[in-house]
Amino acid sequence: MGDRSAQWKETWQLRAAFAARLSAMYGREVPAYTTLVDVSREVNEDVLRERGADAERLGAIGRVTAERHGAIRVGTPAELQQVGRVFGALGMRPVGFYDLREAATSAVPVVSTAFRPVAGDELARNPFRVFTSLLTPADPRFFDDDLRGRLEGFLGTRELFPPELLALADRAEAEQGLGGGDAERFLQLAVGVFELSGEPVDRAWYETLERVSAVAADIGGVRSTHINHLTPRVLDIDELYRRMTGRGIEMIDAIQGPPRWDGPDVLLRQTSFRALDEPRPMRQPDGSVVPGALRVRFGEVEARGIALTRRGRARYDELLSRVDAAAAEAARAARAPASGTAATGATSVTATARADIARDLWPTRFPRTEHALAEQGLAHFTYHAVADRPRDGRTPPPDLPGLLRDGWVRADPVVYEDFLPRSAAGIFQSNLDDSGSRKSVEEGSGATATATAAYDSDWLSGAVGRDVLDPFALYEEQQSRSLADVARALHLDHLNLPPGPASPPSD
Repeated sequence: MGDRSAQWKETWQLRAAFAARLSAMYGREVPAYTTLVDVSREVNEDVLRERGADAERLGAIGRVTAERHGAIRVGTPAELQQVGRVFGALGMRPVGFYDLREAATSAVPVVSTAFRPVAGDELARNPFRVFTSLLTPADPRFFDDDLRGRLEGFLGTRELFPPELLALADRAEAEQGLGGGDAERFLQLAVGVFELSGEPVDRAWYETLERVSAVAADIGGVRSTHINHLTPRVLDIDELYRRMTGRGIEMIDAIQGPPRWDGPDVLLRQTSFRALDEPRPMRQPDGSVVPGALRVRFGEVEARGIALTRRGRARYDELLSRVDAAAAEAARAARAPASGTAATGATSVTATARADIARDLWPTRFPRTEHALAEQGLAHFTYHAVADRPRDGRTPPPDLPGLLRDGWVRADPVVYEDFLPRSAAGIFQSNLDDSGSRKSVEEGSGATATATAAYDSDWLSGAVGRDVLDPFALYEEQQSRSLADVARALHLDHLNLPPGPASPPSD
């Protein structure tokens, strides 16, 4: 066991220090990110003044202000396994399987997980998360046999994580921290891995991959990795969008996720400023190095809401389908010529029109209060017996809705700590110059369906060498523990709950 001196950094302290240093580094590399952080802080302070304690219902302002999530991309299972070791040292475990190949309309050939703390006290100390994407070269919709062989050969020759970093990471995970100079060295090496490299990029190779996907080129077209974006949390993302635009920073067309409405915030809303041209030296086919630029990194911001149950998430997915159908119908109507006129050529509705459609549909499927979300089993809460409830001679009812209505129990919302694949894909797509290329299943070889199915949560667990945890199970466990405490406190032999979970979402 290491030296438990005053210089010792526990796991959560390493995680907090890493997140802070990564944020400072990214701000130096992408100055617009610093602007994003500053505007987020201003918005949060204004919301806190306007709403008071209600603004902190989904997290104390200290946590919200410090909160970040990052995003990185790697190319091979071996690299992903090493990522797991580094984040394991920070108390971050892989949670959730996200297939962005299926969520994206353009070519995004990756599957992803998110490394994050899972225990409530660890999330309260520092909830840093890293959305980590892995390239899928075995998917023939994107890579033919020749390109796959060249890509895997290239990736097999690079080293992203130095042995010294991995050794320190293993020690930090085993000992639940590091002391003195070891902690400092670990942090230096870990942050350094994600800095943008100045090594020249092979232009011909990069452009070969870019014809398939800009994301594939960003992962497999260089000999290093880097932080792709870093994301602060804001309490009013619509106001942040307005203020960033007012400062002349180009934002993507839409806020991804649920619409703004007058009911409870759920799941996750995200937006970003557009990827910026960054100078990168480019190696030409003749070996010469010339100035160039790549556009792959951007600044994202998020607003987090209440975690939905499986039933609630199924209802959210159903609403997305309804929005898609209504938007498609609006696009068809726009294309249809009016009597005696020519068609305008419009092919889709605007982001604003789509948001209006979503906002109109949302109240048809989601209740406007937290209590109704809880009573219908649509969202996760922790439940607490109300110790100072006035005595009225009644005994507590054996059902959760009755306990809530009669004031026996208080429901505190559980923050959604995870991600939405469609929203992540939407952010990626909004920052790509073109859609790349992807064959349909019918166009691909007979191996296509097999290759597509091979990348699943079990496969990813094997690749990372750690169980990829089910986020729904984590929320359900947290809620169940609180209900058991309520039953004991109110001396209830059993507690009738709202309807059970629906099928897991496919998104």
